[in-house]
Amino acid sequence: MLAAAVTHAPPESTQQAVGYPSLFLLIVIGALVPVVPTGALVSSAAVVAFHQTSPLSLLLVFVVSSLAAFLGDVTLYWLGQRGMRSRNGSRWLAAIRDRAPEERLAQAQARLAAHGVTVLVLSRLVPAGRIPVMLACLMARMPLRRFVRGNVPACLAWTLTYQLIGILGGSLFPEPWEGVVAAVGLTVAISAAPAVWRRLRGGRP
Repeated sequence: MLAAAVTHAPPESTQQAVGYPSLFLLIVIGALVPVVPTGALVSSAAVVAFHQTSPLSLLLVFVVSSLAAFLGDVTLYWLGQRGMRSRNGSRWLAAIRDRAPEERLAQAQARLAAHGVTVLVLSRLVPAGRIPVMLACLMARMPLRRFVRGNVPACLAWTLTYQLIGILGGSLFPEPWEGVVAAVGLTVAISAAPAVWRRLRGGRP
């Protein structure tokens, strides 16, 4: 009976029941441990949602992804604040510092001083820009409430950007898997572009 029920279950309902909680969890983990390609996750989910019949699928991807990114960022910032207040620091604060090179941190501090919390929006859109700006906010002793105010539009803009990449990939190819491959390839290229550009500039006399 269970096998029959699974067989006759609507495919989209099954995908949504499993897919949205998985997407939420992976983005939260990716915000806390910045090794998960969260942008590619959002784009891939947008491709799948674009090919589904429900008009609410894309909206659900947007809401779930934005909320997960926001929760992950705020949690990481709160953990970083605890490390800043502790005499011995914390492993979370150490992890943030390890992922913020001195040059990027100095740039983030200068932009934070010049533009305030609005720099958080740009930090979410620039590959590898989120952690240096977050560390700059921590070193500036920015209150959590102020960080939250800047992080809300940052997460919304980030989700919208990568969702549009997914929609573009989904509209160009008839099969969802083709759109997913295109979206993932584009997000990887975007993420790698700053590092490639820095290497090219560093190799010039």
